[in-house]
Amino acid sequence: MSHPVRDARRRIQTDHASIIAGIDTCADAVADPWDTSRTTDSHAVADGLRRLLEETGILEALPSVLADVVEAAGYDLQARPVAGPPYVVVTSRGPVLRATIDPGRLVIRFDAFEVVRDSDPDRPSAYRRLDGTQLEVSLE
Repeated sequence: MSHPVRDARRRIQTDHASIIAGIDTCADAVADPWDTSRTTDSHAVADGLRRLLEETGILEALPSVLADVVEAAGYDLQARPVAGPPYVVVTSRGPVLRATIDPGRLVIRFDAFEVVRDSDPDRPSAYRRLDGTQLEVSLE
């Protein structure tokens, strides 16, 4: 694991644990009304999660998390990140933060849902709530 990845992960886990907990709470609220453990409506997952992240102020906080993490990794951002593409995107798996730094693109994923693909290509993929929110950091 590269130092920027390790440093980014460490900073999020120590200084932004409340963001992870907030994403987790919002994801629970998205999945709560489902009558089964999964749904095939990716838009309901992503749109519902985005709406709840906005309502709780977490979406607006994510650019500051990204800036802090980049600084902790020892790099500078070329521009101030915003709560929208290309810096912050809410997907059907969870929020994704992205920044271009000197060694490459830093990608931070907060995975709250997983995609479950069916072996039958005619059946849609399903989305299942993970047990918690998993932090994934990579340098691409």
